[in-house]
Amino acid sequence: MTSGRILVVEDTADNRAILRDLLTHAGFEVVEAADGEAGVSEARAIRPDLIVMDLQLPVLDGYEATRQIRGEATLAAVPIIAVTSFALPGDEEKARRAGCDHYVTKPFSPRELLATIRALLAGGLNSSP
Repeated sequence: MTSGRILVVEDTADNRAILRDLLTHAGFEVVEAADGEAGVSEARAIRPDLIVMDLQLPVLDGYEATRQIRGEATLAAVPIIAVTSFALPGDEEKARRAGCDHYVTKPFSPRELLATIRALLAGGLNSSP
């Protein structure tokens, strides 16, 4: 039995594998996309319960992919977590302006990421970190 369907949009295969292993072990169904355009397409096709979005992606960056997903009426309320190596001043605000609900920097704590995902899926976490 799964705890929900999560779309992981991440261009680095090793990072996708880490997230896939973490999330499937926690009982989630995981669908993957390796670039922003594929992420938008997968989101439209599968209507995930939550999206984990890298921001630095080929084809379509994570900011624009997030904006496009937010523009879809059926996807507008899907929680999106930016998981990124961007950690400069202003990067979190830029991700939130694009539509991300939460911002996690790499390297991340697997335990904290799972707690954030579970809280967002339960509706018990606001958009503050």
